This record gives sequence, structure tokens and C-alpha cells, in this order.
Amino acid sequence: MKEDRKVIDSLYRISSLVSSTENPQDALKAILEEIVRILGATSASIALINPDTERLEVEVSFGLPDENSNIELRLGEGVTGWVALHQKPLLVPDVSADTRYIEVKPGVRSEMAVPMEDRGNTLGVVNVDSDNVNAFSEQDLQTMSLLATEATRVVSKLWLIDQLRTYKDRLQALVNTGQNLVSKRDPGAVLDGITEEARSILDCRICALFLFDHQSKTLELHSLSGISDDLKDYKERLSLEDSAVGSAILRRKQVEVSDLRRTEEHHFTTIIGREGLVSLLSSPLHFENEVIGVLNAYTDNPHRFSDDEKEIFGTLASLGSVAIVNARLYSRVFSSEETLRHNERLTTLGLLAAEIAHEIRNPLTVIRLLFESLDLHFSTEDMRHRDAAIIGEKLDQLEGIVTRVLSFGKSGSGLHARWNFSAVIRDTLHLVRLKLEQSRVSATYEPKDEALTIEGSKAQIQQVLLNLIINAMQAMPAGGSVKVASYRDTNENGPIAVVEITDTGHGISKEKRDQIFDSFLSGKHRGVGLGLTIVKRIVESHRGRIELAQTSANGTTMRFWLPVVPEHRQL
Repeated sequence: MKEDRKVIDSLYRISSLVSSTENPQDALKAILEEIVRILGATSASIALINPDTERLEVEVSFGLPDENSNIELRLGEGVTGWVALHQKPLLVPDVSADTRYIEVKPGVRSEMAVPMEDRGNTLGVVNVDSDNVNAFSEQDLQTMSLLATEATRVVSKLWLIDQLRTYKDRLQALVNTGQNLVSKRDPGAVLDGITEEARSILDCRICALFLFDHQSKTLELHSLSGISDDLKDYKERLSLEDSAVGSAILRRKQVEVSDLRRTEEHHFTTIIGREGLVSLLSSPLHFENEVIGVLNAYTDNPHRFSDDEKEIFGTLASLGSVAIVNARLYSRVFSSEETLRHNERLTTLGLLAAEIAHEIRNPLTVIRLLFESLDLHFSTEDMRHRDAAIIGEKLDQLEGIVTRVLSFGKSGSGLHARWNFSAVIRDTLHLVRLKLEQSRVSATYEPKDEALTIEGSKAQIQQVLLNLIINAMQAMPAGGSVKVASYRDTNENGPIAVVEITDTGHGISKEKRDQIFDSFLSGKHRGVGLGLTIVKRIVESHRGRIELAQTSANGTTMRFWLPVVPEHRQL
């Protein structure tokens, strides 16, 4: 009767742990101490089954050597593993006579083990030892089974409470994440925010976000969280068929890989090895019917993602998708707004240009009349003969420009003719010879083909050349050299005449290289930055193309080409 009372008191103390502690680990320690006290054991342990590895891992212990506290057993291995596998209590009066026994502590002579079961599932095993043979009886085994049953009930409730607390924290984190992501406008900040929040919520080793390129049908890595500093600039592009990550896109479902080391994964091969990644959960990012990309979570230990983890990760992926689409829409709105402001400036500039052109026409007419009245005639050997001819030609060009501005920039077809390209280039260099000398810049011209005939406006083509040469001069304030080269080439449309203008200036900064042909971009202290924009427009109106061939601190090369008139049309 007295023994029964002791067991009842022990059961009460174990059951009261539900209200006296919140930590399941603390409850397991208290339970084990109670069992040891009631049964008079010299050592004991509670081992729980790891759902990821399906192995028994010692959670708490009493009287065992520290080096054996982290022991792991397969189901069926040892007395403890046998009990977990068969879900039956076991009493071993003499461990030396039982082949199932595995020595963990020297001096153990007898052992008892009972399963911890919850609704038919074995969660773990309670194990007690004694240094004496036949130290435990069948009554002790029954008592231990009662205590283990109550202990399982208590721990299951504490786990449930802890799980609910985790759900609460995760839901709150999702709410905060949603508010945080929606408030971001920069697409890059949104992507980094998604991976950082995902890694925090799932408590995983690394998170990565790949965006889907609809044209190439590939996934490109855009954000990594949790990576080592030396891998911050890691880049990767995947085809959908090369990895389980692509399957998440194709199937539009989450994909789980339990062990990356045992699968033929073709992504993150460097990172998987370097960071010791083991398990993967990949969730597709999509908004309505649009595929956006995938969000991946990686662990550095074997892990089986629970349904709850998958659900919350999928919810986070959905929030991320909305945030990405939101950021893209904002980007388009800002771009449209900038375009409108740009067009307003162009309209204002056009009106101003028309007014200026109108004011220029009258004095230009006077200059022409006075120039013609001078009746300048020089011998063909005199340099002034050519200069006078060029002045007359440039007056015609100015008149044409004023006329085009006043007629809203429409070029007259009469301005187009066929020209020898090399002659046009030489005439242009002649025009700027004095400015080159003043700027201490030497100029050379190396034509590889003198017989290149082009069709277009000579004045406009010279405007292109002048602009590029003057830009080159301005990039060399202390002097330098300009090399002009022309040659014949071909493209998909036929033969072309190519011109390259190379200077020895300071080069173009990285942040401006992709914008040099945009309106109102200028790296100079004076000017509105329209020069290269007009140059590009002229070249393209002549069915040509212009590009930045190369630039560095040692100089810049600009290249443009125009179609060559076929020989049968030159007749």
C-alpha cells in the first residue's frame, strides 16, 4: 500500500509539470529524476526518435559518462533500440546474458526499458540501469510503464504548447514580413528581404532566390542569405531540366530533397560542398498565372521538413511573389514618370530651338549675302580657295539646319546624295585642324579602303564625325592623340563602311557607360548632354549603328557603321 502511494505521488508530480514548466527539456529532466528516485536506479536516460534520421538520440541522462550522452542508436539496436522497434517493455535481469545489450556505462548489471507511446506512435524510450543483478522486478517494470505513460502525456502537451507558441511566432513573423516587404520599393532590396526572412522563419542554414527568365527558360540566382563572405558574389544560371529546383517551376509544387549529397543535383555544387548542405525545400514563386521564380531553403543537417514548415514556407513564397510584382510595378511607374518628365523637357527644348532658329535665320541671311558680295576667288593651289568653299558649304548647312528646325526636324530628301566616305572623313578633319592644334591633339587617319561609297546627308554625317572627334578632344584636356580608321565589313544586310575613332583620354566611368546615348546625360560641366543622342539618331536614320567599342583609363574607341552603296548602284 505504501509503495502504491509512492507511485501515485510520483505520477502527480509528473503530471503537475504541465503547469509548472514551459520547457519540454526541463520537464524531461524532472521526469527522469523522479523515475530514478522511485526505482532506485544508478543510471538512466530518455532517448527520443529523431524523425529526420529515424535514430534514437539521448535527450536527457542521469549517471552516464559525458562522452556517452550523445550516443545514437538505430531502431532495433541494443536494448533501447529493441524496445523502440517492438513497442514493448523489456526487463533484463542480467545484461551479461542478453546479446542485445550494448555497454554504455561500465559496471551495469541489469536494465529496464519501456517505450514512450502517443496514439500508437513510439516517440522514444525510457531506460534505467542498476549495478546489481536482478535489481528490478516485474512490478518495477509495470511502475516504470505507468510513469513513462504519464511522462509521455505531459511531454506531448508541452511539445504541443511549444509548437503552438512557435506557430504564433511564425505567424507574427509572416505578418511583419508581409508589411516589411510591401513597404520596399527597390527590387533588389525586396529579393534580399525575402531570403533573409525565410532563413529566419525556417531557421535554416542558407536561403536562395532564383528568378525565372521567360525568354531563355532558365533560372538565375539573384539573392543569397547566410552565405560565407567569400561566396557573396556567387552567380548561377540553371535550365529547368537540370535540377529539382526546376521541377518546382515545371510542376508548380514544392519539392523536397532529403539528402543533396546522394542526388544528382546540378546546382550549387560548390556551395553544397563548401557549406555542408544536406536537405533542400524548394517552393515556386508565382503570381496568378505568371511564374516568377523559386525560393529555396537549405539545411546543414539531415532534415525532414514537416507539413507545417512546408505550409509556412509556401505562404512566405506567396508573400514574396506579391512583393516582387509590387516592386516591379513601382519601378514601371517611376520609369513612366521619368519618361514623361523627359518628354516635357524635350518638348520645351524643341520650342526653344524653334525660337532660336527663327532668330538665327535673319543674321545668317545677312552673313550669306555679305560673303557672296566679297567675290572671293583664289587659285586652286591656295589654301584659302578650299577654306572659302568650305565656308560657303557650311553656310548652306546652317541654312538647312535652321529650315529643318523650323519645320519640326523633317529632313528634306534633297539633302541625300552619294559620297566617298574617305573624302567626307578627310573634309571633317580639315574642318577641325585648327581646334586640334589649339588643344595639342594630333590626328591621324588610316583608311583601309578608299572606294567606300555611302548614301545620305554629308552635313549630318560630318556632324556625327565632328561630335565624336570633339568629344575625344575634350577627354584629353592635357593633349593627346586621335586615331581615325575606316574599313569595309559585312553584316546580315550586306557590306558596310565602319569608322573607329580612338583617343588617349581618361575614358568613360562605369556608371555612365550604359547611358551615354541617353538625352540630358553629360559628364561635362557645360552642356545639356544631347550630343551623342543626336549622333545616334543621325546614324540610325542612315540605317547604321553606333556603339562604345571599348573604354578604359587609357582611352576610348567609338565605332559606327553605315551601309555601303552596292557597286551596281554606283554607276
